[in-house]
Amino acid sequence: MAALGHTFPFYTGPKPTFPMDTTLAVIITIFLTALVTFIIILPGIRGKTRLFWLLRVVTSLFIGAVILAVNFSSEWSVGQVSTNTTYKAFSPERISADVGLQVGLGGVNITLTGTPVQQLNETIAYNEAFTWHLGKDYAGEYAGALRKGLPNPVLYLAEKFTPHSPCGLYNRYRLAGHYASAMLWVAFLCWLLANVMLSMPVLLYGGHMLLATGIFQLLALLFFSTATSLTPPCPLRLGTAELHTHHGPAFWITLATGLLCLLLGLLMALAHRMQPHRLKAFFNQSPEDPTLEWNPEEGGLLSPRYRPIAESPVPPDIPLSQAPSEACCGEETPAEPDCAL
Repeated sequence: MAALGHTFPFYTGPKPTFPMDTTLAVIITIFLTALVTFIIILPGIRGKTRLFWLLRVVTSLFIGAVILAVNFSSEWSVGQVSTNTTYKAFSPERISADVGLQVGLGGVNITLTGTPVQQLNETIAYNEAFTWHLGKDYAGEYAGALRKGLPNPVLYLAEKFTPHSPCGLYNRYRLAGHYASAMLWVAFLCWLLANVMLSMPVLLYGGHMLLATGIFQLLALLFFSTATSLTPPCPLRLGTAELHTHHGPAFWITLATGLLCLLLGLLMALAHRMQPHRLKAFFNQSPEDPTLEWNPEEGGLLSPRYRPIAESPVPPDIPLSQAPSEACCGEETPAEPDCAL
């Protein structure tokens, strides 16, 4: 084994990793493409409508991109520690490395980066994912990691999330991720409905859908926080240090976006009651039929109120010709019984 450069033959080298999660990269690319497309056609819009239109598009795309991205993100709960620990099984060699743990709604991601990267004649840079969503077998993935001979810190953290671990992390985080992901998908559907309704003369209901979008995002945070705090945290000791986890960027950006949706929904409901004409001007909408009176409390076209009869123009009096039956009866004598009635 020493002839092989202190590298055990049953260990595979670190696999090449993309610097960003491919799913998140696809989502960001799609929404950026949509934003660039809208910006290209922006010069064709005149006046203040251009600024209003740009503000609506940017805000809407941001909310939709965040809801989708955090659903696939692995940074709901994160932790990182610098430690001196053993590197591989059956070897007393120790390394200095940064160990990172990212817990998402569908699994965990574990990183191991040497400080420096080159140690023990190897490049120490690992990024391993273990998933439990969409019918994935977490225990099977962990068994595959054992067969590949991944470094000890990676296997140690992955073992803590196995279904049979006494820590119970698997059931807690899997349950939390399941319900939080469901709430985020409902929030995404509400966001789609809000965009459809805001493009129609039903702005009040569009505001209600924005409120629902924010509420379901906050429910996702509530499910995740509650399920992950039911039991005391499991100690994660790596060599000479202990790794602690805390809420990650995905959690906080979901909180900010949920509060933004609630604020926008409340502002739209308030503006629809107090300044309905300015709200319609902001969304470039105006009633097309002058015979309809718009009722801001009832939702626009869905409940129009027609003019009362007193305000309607009175039709001119047109004299009617004498009925044929009356003419016939007037010319005939009462003695004729055959007069047509």
